[in-house]
Amino acid sequence: MRAAGTAIWPRSSPTTPGRPLPMKIDPQRVRARLDDIRRSITRLRELLGEGRQKFTEDQDVQDIARSRLLVAIEAAIGLCFHVSAKHLGRVPEEYGQCFRILGEEGFLDPDLAGRLVAMARFRNRLVHLYWEIDFGQIYDFLPEGLEDLERFADRVGRLLRDGP
Repeated sequence: MRAAGTAIWPRSSPTTPGRPLPMKIDPQRVRARLDDIRRSITRLRELLGEGRQKFTEDQDVQDIARSRLLVAIEAAIGLCFHVSAKHLGRVPEEYGQCFRILGEEGFLDPDLAGRLVAMARFRNRLVHLYWEIDFGQIYDFLPEGLEDLERFADRVGRLLRDGP
Protein backbone atom coordinates (compact mmCIF):
# COMPACT_ATOMS: atom_id res chain seq x y z
CA MET A 1 0.00 0.00 0.00
CA ARG A 2 1.34 3.45 -0.89
CA ALA A 3 1.42 6.42 1.42
CA ALA A 4 -1.29 9.05 1.10
CA GLY A 5 -0.40 11.79 -1.37
CA THR A 6 2.11 9.70 -3.30
CA ALA A 7 1.72 8.66 -6.89
CA ILE A 8 2.56 5.42 -8.59
CA TRP A 9 5.23 6.13 -11.21
CA PRO A 10 7.37 3.72 -13.19
CA ARG A 11 10.65 5.53 -12.44
CA SER A 12 12.20 8.69 -11.08
CA SER A 13 13.72 11.54 -13.03
CA PRO A 14 17.52 11.28 -13.32
CA THR A 15 17.81 15.06 -12.91
CA THR A 16 15.60 15.27 -9.83
CA PRO A 17 15.79 12.08 -7.74
CA GLY A 18 12.46 11.09 -6.29
CA ARG A 19 10.57 13.19 -8.81
CA PRO A 20 8.66 11.19 -11.42
CA LEU A 21 9.46 11.51 -15.08
CA PRO A 22 6.88 13.51 -17.00
CA MET A 23 4.64 11.49 -19.30
CA LYS A 24 2.90 12.42 -22.51
CA ILE A 25 0.04 14.87 -22.62
CA ASP A 26 -3.19 13.32 -23.94
CA PRO A 27 -4.13 15.68 -26.82
CA GLN A 28 -7.70 14.38 -27.09
CA ARG A 29 -8.36 14.93 -23.39
CA VAL A 30 -6.78 18.39 -23.50
CA ARG A 31 -8.78 19.47 -26.56
CA ALA A 32 -12.04 18.28 -25.00
CA ARG A 33 -11.44 20.24 -21.78
CA LEU A 34 -10.30 23.33 -23.72
CA ASP A 35 -13.56 23.13 -25.70
CA ASP A 36 -15.50 22.91 -22.42
CA ILE A 37 -13.76 26.04 -21.13
CA ARG A 38 -14.19 28.02 -24.34
CA ARG A 39 -17.88 27.10 -24.77
CA SER A 40 -18.53 28.06 -21.16
CA ILE A 41 -16.72 31.38 -21.55
CA THR A 42 -18.79 32.18 -24.65
CA ARG A 43 -22.07 31.36 -22.92
CA LEU A 44 -21.16 33.27 -19.75
CA ARG A 45 -20.24 36.36 -21.79
CA GLU A 46 -23.63 36.12 -23.50
CA LEU A 47 -25.30 36.04 -20.09
CA LEU A 48 -23.28 39.05 -18.93
CA GLY A 49 -24.55 40.87 -22.02
CA GLU A 50 -28.10 40.49 -20.69
CA GLY A 51 -27.25 43.03 -17.99
CA ARG A 52 -26.80 42.96 -14.25
CA GLN A 53 -30.49 43.11 -13.35
CA LYS A 54 -31.44 40.05 -15.40
CA PHE A 55 -28.32 38.22 -14.21
CA THR A 56 -29.14 38.82 -10.55
CA GLU A 57 -32.92 38.32 -10.74
CA ASP A 58 -33.64 35.67 -13.38
CA GLN A 59 -33.42 32.16 -11.90
CA ASP A 60 -32.89 30.55 -15.31
CA VAL A 61 -29.97 32.87 -16.06
CA GLN A 62 -28.51 32.10 -12.64
CA ASP A 63 -28.85 28.36 -13.15
CA ILE A 64 -27.13 28.54 -16.53
CA ALA A 65 -24.41 30.83 -15.17
CA ARG A 66 -23.73 28.57 -12.19
CA SER A 67 -23.61 25.49 -14.41
CA ARG A 68 -21.35 27.01 -17.08
CA LEU A 69 -19.01 28.53 -14.48
CA LEU A 70 -18.75 25.19 -12.72
CA VAL A 71 -18.02 23.41 -16.02
CA ALA A 72 -15.31 25.96 -16.89
CA ILE A 73 -13.65 25.70 -13.48
CA GLU A 74 -13.87 21.89 -13.41
CA ALA A 75 -12.36 21.69 -16.89
CA ALA A 76 -9.55 24.04 -15.85
CA ILE A 77 -8.87 21.94 -12.76
CA GLY A 78 -8.86 18.77 -14.86
CA LEU A 79 -6.38 20.33 -17.28
CA CYS A 80 -4.29 21.59 -14.40
CA PHE A 81 -3.98 18.10 -12.92
CA HIS A 82 -3.23 16.62 -16.34
CA VAL A 83 -0.52 19.18 -17.18
CA SER A 84 0.96 19.01 -13.69
CA ALA A 85 1.21 15.22 -13.73
CA LYS A 86 1.96 14.51 -17.38
CA HIS A 87 4.07 17.55 -18.32
CA LEU A 88 5.71 18.51 -15.03
CA GLY A 89 5.75 15.16 -13.24
CA ARG A 90 4.09 16.57 -10.11
CA VAL A 91 0.83 15.21 -8.73
CA PRO A 92 -1.12 17.74 -6.66
CA GLU A 93 -3.13 16.65 -3.66
CA GLU A 94 -5.83 19.32 -3.92
CA TYR A 95 -7.36 21.66 -6.49
CA GLY A 96 -5.71 24.87 -5.37
CA GLN A 97 -2.30 23.27 -5.02
CA CYS A 98 -2.45 22.30 -8.67
CA PHE A 99 -2.46 25.90 -9.92
CA ARG A 100 0.24 26.82 -7.40
CA ILE A 101 2.43 24.09 -8.89
CA LEU A 102 1.95 25.49 -12.40
CA GLY A 103 2.98 28.90 -11.08
CA GLU A 104 6.00 27.54 -9.19
CA GLU A 105 7.18 25.63 -12.25
CA GLY A 106 6.90 28.68 -14.51
CA PHE A 107 4.14 27.18 -16.63
CA LEU A 108 1.81 29.99 -15.53
CA ASP A 109 2.43 33.53 -14.43
CA PRO A 110 2.39 33.41 -10.60
CA ASP A 111 -0.31 36.11 -10.38
CA LEU A 112 -2.57 34.19 -12.76
CA ALA A 113 -1.86 31.00 -10.82
CA GLY A 114 -2.90 32.75 -7.60
CA ARG A 115 -6.18 33.93 -9.10
CA LEU A 116 -6.88 30.41 -10.39
CA VAL A 117 -6.22 29.04 -6.89
CA ALA A 118 -8.94 31.40 -5.62
CA MET A 119 -11.22 30.27 -8.45
CA ALA A 120 -10.70 26.63 -7.47
CA ARG A 121 -11.74 27.52 -3.91
CA PHE A 122 -14.80 29.32 -5.27
CA ARG A 123 -15.71 26.10 -7.09
CA ASN A 124 -16.17 24.50 -3.69
CA ARG A 125 -18.65 27.24 -2.74
CA LEU A 126 -20.56 26.71 -5.98
CA VAL A 127 -20.88 23.01 -5.20
CA HIS A 128 -21.15 22.83 -1.43
CA LEU A 129 -22.53 26.22 -0.37
CA TYR A 130 -24.66 27.02 -3.42
CA TRP A 131 -27.38 28.64 -1.31
CA GLU A 132 -24.92 31.34 -0.20
CA ILE A 133 -23.96 32.41 -3.72
CA ASP A 134 -24.39 36.14 -4.44
CA PHE A 135 -25.02 36.51 -8.16
CA GLY A 136 -24.21 40.21 -7.99
CA GLN A 137 -20.70 39.27 -6.90
CA ILE A 138 -20.49 36.65 -9.64
CA TYR A 139 -21.59 39.25 -12.21
CA ASP A 140 -18.84 41.60 -11.00
CA PHE A 141 -16.22 38.83 -10.91
CA LEU A 142 -16.95 37.22 -14.27
CA PRO A 143 -15.30 39.66 -16.71
CA GLU A 144 -11.87 39.26 -15.10
CA GLY A 145 -12.46 35.63 -14.13
CA LEU A 146 -13.31 34.71 -17.71
CA GLU A 147 -10.16 36.47 -18.94
CA ASP A 148 -8.14 34.39 -16.47
CA LEU A 149 -9.75 31.18 -17.70
CA GLU A 150 -9.07 32.27 -21.27
CA ARG A 151 -5.40 32.96 -20.49
CA PHE A 152 -5.11 29.56 -18.85
CA ALA A 153 -6.77 27.84 -21.83
CA ASP A 154 -4.48 29.71 -24.24
CA ARG A 155 -1.39 28.64 -22.29
CA VAL A 156 -2.46 24.99 -22.25
CA GLY A 157 -3.36 25.24 -25.94
CA ARG A 158 0.16 26.50 -26.71
CA LEU A 159 1.60 23.49 -24.90
CA LEU A 160 -0.50 21.22 -27.08
CA ARG A 161 0.37 23.11 -30.27
CA ASP A 162 4.08 23.80 -29.66
CA GLY A 163 5.03 20.94 -27.36
CA PRO A 164 7.08 21.19 -24.17
